[in-house]
Amino acid sequence: MIKLIASDMDGTLLDSELNITQENIDAIRYAEQHGVEFMIATGRNRAEALPPLEKAGIKCAMITLNGAHVFDKEGNSLFTTPLDKKEVFEMFDILDEHGIYYELSTQNGTYTNSKESRIEHFSTHIIDAFPHLTQKAAIAMTVAHLEFFPVDVTPNLRDLVHQEDTEILKVICFDKRGPDFLGPAAKKIAKFEDCVVTSSGTNNIEINHKHAQKGIAVTHVANDRQINLENVMTIGDNLNDLSMIQVAGVSFAMGNAVVELHEEAKYVTHENMNSGVGKAIIRAIDEKL
Repeated sequence: MIKLIASDMDGTLLDSELNITQENIDAIRYAEQHGVEFMIATGRNRAEALPPLEKAGIKCAMITLNGAHVFDKEGNSLFTTPLDKKEVFEMFDILDEHGIYYELSTQNGTYTNSKESRIEHFSTHIIDAFPHLTQKAAIAMTVAHLEFFPVDVTPNLRDLVHQEDTEILKVICFDKRGPDFLGPAAKKIAKFEDCVVTSSGTNNIEINHKHAQKGIAVTHVANDRQINLENVMTIGDNLNDLSMIQVAGVSFAMGNAVVELHEEAKYVTHENMNSGVGKAIIRAIDEKL
């Protein structure tokens, strides 16, 4: 019987308008009524994850930045797992050499060196997640995203890394040319001793410390609550969800998930556009998975 549920957000819990459907909300409430804790495990930072949760009236613990920063239900920081700064500078050299746009996520927020590039590349990322959108609609959504979740602009990201009190928790890269263009740089960075490279879409790569993965963070949270991993349910749609899909006793791939998750997950649910998370939760509880 499940006691803890960890769900991804984009492409999973959120619909095409980046909201949580009423069916998903009701299912989360149903889980809570049955003594099951619900939490988020996302690549977003906490500020980006909060608005749709608050709109839905959901207050929960959060694994953010793919496991690099974990918060309790009250929003208190529990722990961080930052990247090694020497390796971050080496990443920058590789990404700059390949002409790849990147951003930094720290314990204080997300940073870019170009707001215009942010809008251009993130809109492409949105289209990848929601292919029914036009380029114009994706740009409008990106601009709105910036208004609600400001990205700090700094002229030199390297100077930010040099700051002694700044932790680099994630480097995220975007390029509309996709895996064929991002792949060579990703392979070089994946060889770094303390790094792991994942993805939340075909036109991005996400770089974290090797111990900052959703699966590791879920395991940590479960152990803290004295919950056996056999009693943990995870659900996601993309490669940055793979580690938590692999560790959980009950795992669901979204209907819209990448092939790798369909191969690894024990179950498959409906697409995010059809409240797949809610349906998976009800099934898991009612069928005592």
